[in-house]
Amino acid sequence: MTERVARRGFLVGGAVIGAGALVTACTGNTPAPEAAASGAAPAPAATGGNDAPGDKVVIGFSAPAADHGWIAAIAKNAEAAAKQYTDVEFKPVEPTNDINAQISAVESLIAAKVAALVILPNDGQQLNQIARQASDAGIPVINLDRVFPDKLSYRTWIGGDNYGMGVAAGHYIGKTLKDKGVADPVILEIQGIATLPLTQDRSKGFEDALKTYGFTVTAKQDAQFTVESGTKVTSNLLQAHKKIDAIWNHDDDQGIGVLAAVKEAGRSEFFMVGGAGSANAMREIQADSGVLKATVTYSPTMAASAVKLARLIAQGKGMSDLLENQVPQSITLASETITKDNVAKYLPLGFES
Repeated sequence: MTERVARRGFLVGGAVIGAGALVTACTGNTPAPEAAASGAAPAPAATGGNDAPGDKVVIGFSAPAADHGWIAAIAKNAEAAAKQYTDVEFKPVEPTNDINAQISAVESLIAAKVAALVILPNDGQQLNQIARQASDAGIPVINLDRVFPDKLSYRTWIGGDNYGMGVAAGHYIGKTLKDKGVADPVILEIQGIATLPLTQDRSKGFEDALKTYGFTVTAKQDAQFTVESGTKVTSNLLQAHKKIDAIWNHDDDQGIGVLAAVKEAGRSEFFMVGGAGSANAMREIQADSGVLKATVTYSPTMAASAVKLARLIAQGKGMSDLLENQVPQSITLASETITKDNVAKYLPLGFES
């Protein structure tokens, strides 16, 4: 099955700021309404340091088809970042969920001799060889999110922290229940695709964080990252558990279905945490009129950061906030917790499900 996932200069501290806006800490800039609607982070004008114009570079871009809100936002963020720079020509290929079609598309970018390649592979294992061909041809590959198993296939990897998502969700739920004095709570977990390593990492992080409060997951079920499955799985879980204290849903796209099932059942005795950071989820959190009280980020702004990194690498630059002369080999973005107290800062970065 095709793997689909349920998210100024650069700053260090466990994260990179995507599209000139966010990662471990959010800026206080006034949000642009159109940015929130598009799912692309607001793009400030390039100024100095790393943003100073350099040699003209062509950056190739390949990603899966946008059949999921998060994936659609990946493409929008990448394009928005490229538009910030007069020295970047952005060369995207047709998005596809077909492995062979993506391989062919990447081959066309290699033949075009682009200066750098940003690739979010449908499957890292199956596209590893074509990424290696690009690297062997002297084209630096920025591996976005789904990692290639061979480190010789990419120059730099940037992606989200799936384990960290689970940890963030677990701490929010655990602390909230402890503060309420709840003993032996019923905690449900709605996964994406259970067989994927990323899902397993999220579940492990959630389990480990809950343990620190003396809690465990009562029941979990996967919902395949789709709205339809989200509705069906949640309906089943609600019927099976007459009293629930908290739910963690891994993916805000499937969360539309989850919330629909909750509203249909008329249940409100529990609170829920989402995952990824969609604009839909953030608006629910901001309204504070339902069960959804928080979401933990897996921000598609990572695609904007990947384009920024590709530009620096192609131009032979390092990151201006670091002492090292070269861009790091691996960057893992922190997973942040969005609540009604800070949602206004994050809303411009939300993607539409």
